[in-house]
Amino acid sequence: MKRLVIALAIAVAGSLALHGQETRSATLLTTEHYLDWERVRDAQISPDGARIVYTREHVNTLEDKWDAETWVLNSDGSQHRFLVKGSSARWSPDGKRLLYLAEGEPKGSQIFVRWVDVDGPATPITHVMDTPRNIAWSPDGKSIAFSMFEPEQEKWTISLPAEPKGAKWTPAPRVVGTLHYRQDRVGFLEDGYTHLFVVPAEGGTPKALTSGKWSVGAGELRGAATIDWTPDSKSIVFDAVREGDADLKYQVSQLYVVDVTSGAIRDLVTKPGSWGDPSVSPDGKLVAFTGYEPTGRTHTVSDLFVVPIGGGAIRKISGDYDRNPNNLQWAPEGTGVYFDADDRGSRNVQFAPLNGGRVGAVTTGTHVLTFDSVSKGLVAAGTSADFDHPQDVVIYNLKQPRQITKLTDVNGDVLAGKQLAKIEEVWYTSTGNTKVQGWIVKPPAFDASKKYPLILEIHGGPFSMYNVAFNWMFENFAANNFVVLYTNPRGSTGYGSAFSNAIDHNYPGPDYDDLMAGVDTVVGKGYIDTSRMYVSGCSGGGVLSSWVIGHTDRFAAAAVRCPVIDWISMAGHTDIPLFTYSFFKKPFWEGPSDWLAHSSVMSVGKVTTPTLLMTGVLDRRTPMPQTEEYYAALKVKGVPAKLLQFNEEYHGTGTKPSNYIRTQLYMMSWFNKYTRQAGGRVSSPTSVP
Repeated sequence: MKRLVIALAIAVAGSLALHGQETRSATLLTTEHYLDWERVRDAQISPDGARIVYTREHVNTLEDKWDAETWVLNSDGSQHRFLVKGSSARWSPDGKRLLYLAEGEPKGSQIFVRWVDVDGPATPITHVMDTPRNIAWSPDGKSIAFSMFEPEQEKWTISLPAEPKGAKWTPAPRVVGTLHYRQDRVGFLEDGYTHLFVVPAEGGTPKALTSGKWSVGAGELRGAATIDWTPDSKSIVFDAVREGDADLKYQVSQLYVVDVTSGAIRDLVTKPGSWGDPSVSPDGKLVAFTGYEPTGRTHTVSDLFVVPIGGGAIRKISGDYDRNPNNLQWAPEGTGVYFDADDRGSRNVQFAPLNGGRVGAVTTGTHVLTFDSVSKGLVAAGTSADFDHPQDVVIYNLKQPRQITKLTDVNGDVLAGKQLAKIEEVWYTSTGNTKVQGWIVKPPAFDASKKYPLILEIHGGPFSMYNVAFNWMFENFAANNFVVLYTNPRGSTGYGSAFSNAIDHNYPGPDYDDLMAGVDTVVGKGYIDTSRMYVSGCSGGGVLSSWVIGHTDRFAAAAVRCPVIDWISMAGHTDIPLFTYSFFKKPFWEGPSDWLAHSSVMSVGKVTTPTLLMTGVLDRRTPMPQTEEYYAALKVKGVPAKLLQFNEEYHGTGTKPSNYIRTQLYMMSWFNKYTRQAGGRVSSPTSVP
């Protein structure tokens, strides 16, 4: 009953008009079912391979958030059960204890440790003021390392006259003196530094191993690991940026080694570059890591390297493999490094031999398979998803990787009896004879003899990749009788350096051609109602959706979410200003023409497409002024436009479950309002507030 009340409230609040409401269905995946949805991630197998713990999240409808729990099951899928509230669980080296993050004192997330097969409460290990991250057991099980953000408010003493007794003067201003912002939360802005700590595994006072103007965990921004212990538990390898380096170049991070007892820090890799994801070999002699030397490009595909633990020349072991390695795991004998990598919409496990031989595929298949952990016997645990199956926990033996065993089915109850979309992979040719991959999502009762409205949904990044995993948004659109096209235009990752670098210092650029060629491909199939075509996207997708409507009038309506529309003002508002500058060969004060030429606000005069704008009020990645600037220009131009400012949202408009549902309903309501007739005239059969 509780879930139903919340669902009805969201449906009423989330619709612009009656045609924005969904009809309840027992056979189609509607937004009401989202409240019953669950998510799984971070599958960790015990050292002996006998058990797996993983993080399972469900919607807390009363507090409008995702609650995380740690679940455990045997490796054969038996004894599947809830273990404890919290997330990010990690087995101790002997497999007898688990550490995890959960709400604790004095506030927020804290590290807890519990004995797995012993009754009794868990032990709170930390009582810190911010969330511990990158948590790692020492190999001897005696210590736990973690990184943590520490705010730093610069003090500026002035000879201000004393306040009169009883006066209520305004607080002193916040002094900002660095571009080194907190970046472990997307769209969050705070001055300070991230430091490395170690704490006894039985609890105690955390000892800071770094201090001053360091920020440990630069690799975390690209999903990489940050720290790893040496086998003797005496040292920790970590990646970091230091003040000065980060202010000069965005993509700079180095590898260091710290002695846990003395706190002495030394460089591990001295060559300038962006290095991260350190993984120490089983014998402690080598460190594997990923990264690249400075290229001057906005984006560079990482290679895989090794370096002696004492420092020295680095050696590339990934050969001509042209994909980003993630989640590095050494082979037990130290013969090479396993990792997973994205490739053409899928993700699989690869192996790079230490002798420099060719990188080889360990697993294959059209799925998104993660490589979260591996036992001593080379049994790996992760999650897997494909078009028809959301993420679930799986295991697979790296010695016999063809058999991937699914252990959970957390959304089986929600999907039971549901008709899902039909998904077709397409490859098509764009300008410059470029081959582009995309997917067409069709309604469950699709009939090729009928005509359907089309939504072109554009991914963010721009250096990211749509994949073949189950996508709730697309399934929900299809359940409401829309055809969805999603594609990986130039700039997307997973297709090699040349493809991602095709938009280097030219964004937006040929990616627009790729998107339009994709639309032409779908239209050419004969089942699209060309008077009802729509375009949408968030972040990088907001950049491109706003760019699209300034360069074509073929779409009847647009939903531009969390966009960048003015690169010059973006550089002064965003929490990643240095990344913004990297899109251009020179700063705007040396010549703004290139910055303006790639800003969609400069083509707003050509826009005739009714546009719905949506951004979180707390967003500092693509801040609200970007959206407001575009909205104001559209209103001056006389283009039908609405601006929705989502409460309690940072970057994106769907981290809160209710806002995710609102986003879906608002978009479909807006799209259902407009058609574009031959000759470019837009018609609106109904009105909205």
